[in-house]
Amino acid sequence: MQENKRISEAVIRRLPRYLRYIGELKEIGLQKVSSAELAEKMSMTASQIRQDFSYFGDFGQQGYGYNVDQLYENIKNILSGDEGFSVIIIGAGNLGTALAKYNNFGKKGFHITGVFDINPKLIGKTINGNVIMSIDMLDDYIRKNNTDIAILSLPRSETKDIAVRIVDAGIKGLFNFSPMDLKLSHDIPIENIHLSDSLMVLGYKIKKYSEEK
Repeated sequence: MQENKRISEAVIRRLPRYLRYIGELKEIGLQKVSSAELAEKMSMTASQIRQDFSYFGDFGQQGYGYNVDQLYENIKNILSGDEGFSVIIIGAGNLGTALAKYNNFGKKGFHITGVFDINPKLIGKTINGNVIMSIDMLDDYIRKNNTDIAILSLPRSETKDIAVRIVDAGIKGLFNFSPMDLKLSHDIPIENIHLSDSLMVLGYKIKKYSEEK
């Protein structure tokens, strides 16, 4: 990785897309790929791909291209490190349960280690090998297990208080699915995910497409 050079948010957000496409090449057994071939597959330019990769090191060889397996591992390690991240889910409703069952998180280095809820009817049940724990156990669990990331699947009214509480307990990043843009005074990374926003954008595009036809 280039020293003392800030990598732009745009480059960072392209890395998971690279990983996804390179993973598809890996699955079909392709051993090498050129920047031009990857660019065509991803509808990008080869120079953009080479520039993005150059921030993190020399991944390829001139005249050969990129070793697919090695490139996949390099980008995966940039995003999640050698050991990956430990993740807890707070809120075991429909969305939280679906996220706990999503095995692709683990394949990318994000390992679900705990699920929490306030509902006594859910506590003690198991989701994908994880026993749902009481939300009262959150602080101790995070401290004892040095947990990295919390996925928040909570009502708006509970989100900020829980977020402050778990950041104070030592959580390092928040992946927020609650219906609010979560902002804290704490200096930690937060990703706010709004599924309904994307769905409404899709609805608008369908509407415009129908009107134009």
